[in-house]
Amino acid sequence: MIKKTFILLFLLLIAVYLIIAVTTFNAKPEKQTCEGMELVINDSIDYGFITQKEILRLLTKEKISPIGKKMEEINTRQMEDVLKKHPLIGEVECFRIPNGKIGIEVTQRIPLLRIMAANGENYYLDEKGVIMPTANNAANVAVVTGYVDKGFAEKELYELGMFLKKDPFWNAQIQQINVTATKELEFVPRVGDHIIFIGKPGNYEKKFDRLKIFYKKGLNEVGWNKYSRISLEFENQIICTKKEK
Repeated sequence: MIKKTFILLFLLLIAVYLIIAVTTFNAKPEKQTCEGMELVINDSIDYGFITQKEILRLLTKEKISPIGKKMEEINTRQMEDVLKKHPLIGEVECFRIPNGKIGIEVTQRIPLLRIMAANGENYYLDEKGVIMPTANNAANVAVVTGYVDKGFAEKELYELGMFLKKDPFWNAQIQQINVTATKELEFVPRVGDHIIFIGKPGNYEKKFDRLKIFYKKGLNEVGWNKYSRISLEFENQIICTKKEK
């Protein structure tokens, strides 16, 4: 009987301890003062558009910096709403972490093409086909010049940019795209002293597959600098213009 009473008392004490411990653990973070932020910026190696200093500046400007505030007073949803308004931020998540800090995970908008149009407009087109402003850090993407308006960029050039992104060879080979006055496309490659002309936008996979075969079976034999212009405008044809001596 005494043994059973002792066991019941022991179990009761453990239960009370666990209730107090859980209650204390759950209450503690709310009473803590935020000592800082832990910031994770996705794709920061390739695109250093956003920094912790910039995040803190934005939050301080709106008077919602979490540093020094009680955890219970911090509105993480409000922080997210403010940061999402930044033109170079795609997604953001703010959350409390047990060490008395606020965690912030930011996904930057990823540039697809850099547009430097003849009309003076200068911007990036991102992976969702949306215009985004240029930043201090230049992105290593193909530059588009010539007669480009934003409607053409968001539709035709977006399709082209996604094609290049998905093909590692052409993504590395094409460094400049020029849009002519008649909305035809010509390309400046990194390797080879020639212009690639494809005519109107579209059918990129077929045209560039033909060019890749020509590169392997043609230019590898006669030399990469033999022609000044390679035209893929017409189906099942490749028209080359020799350089003038």
